[in-house]
Amino acid sequence: MECREAVVSSLSWALIAGGALYLLQQTRSHTPYGRYAPPGESRCCPARLGWFLQEVPAFLLPLLLLLYTDAEPGNTGDRSTGRTLLLGTFMLHYFHRTFIYSFLMRGRPVPLTIVLYAVIFCSLNGFLQGHFLLHCARYDHSWLTHARLATGFLLFVCGLIVNIHSDHILRSLRRPGETIYRIPYGGMFEFVSGANFFGEIVEWCGYAFATWSLPTFAFAFFTVCSIGPRALHHHRDYQQRFEDYPRSRKALIPFIL
Repeated sequence: MECREAVVSSLSWALIAGGALYLLQQTRSHTPYGRYAPPGESRCCPARLGWFLQEVPAFLLPLLLLLYTDAEPGNTGDRSTGRTLLLGTFMLHYFHRTFIYSFLMRGRPVPLTIVLYAVIFCSLNGFLQGHFLLHCARYDHSWLTHARLATGFLLFVCGLIVNIHSDHILRSLRRPGETIYRIPYGGMFEFVSGANFFGEIVEWCGYAFATWSLPTFAFAFFTVCSIGPRALHHHRDYQQRFEDYPRSRKALIPFIL
């Protein structure tokens, strides 16, 4: 498949614009799912099914592109190693979110509109990241020894570990069938209320740093704009729910914000 530079550029800038608009919208209201879902909402999807459906396109589309690209004549290991390695980090996150996290979670039903918007986003972003890395990006032989790559991967791995561990802490707060909220303790929750969001932001910032490209930076920017405000909302919600909520905790960035 040839590189569609115009498509890559358009989708990247659409992510940036969409992230900025989403950030603006969240300064005025909460995104209506989870603890902020409107009471009595009838058009909902079970949490596990909803999360599976909305996350799976971001894994399947890059996988299909990867399988198709590997079948193309002339696509040698020298040309594809770096690109496949980077795409593998993207797919690793969404493999976990699709096939592990979605079946372990204990959450409220998700409004169908939220699931639909997430499916559209994950489909477009999955195609963008896969197409760019497999058909547009170019990395020379020395790229694998660059300090930027090592730093980006280290950030990605650290963020992934924080994200998975934080999700585990949140799940352990509820017994099967419960939807109540309790104060999370342990791990990064000792420093921030949105430890899971912090981990995911670190992941995608590391991914963007390793790839050093417009599409990956656009995705990292969208991530910050979409879940960063949610961490602030959660922080305020915890403070309002619990009189004994730890005062030393910040919302998203340890010791700062």
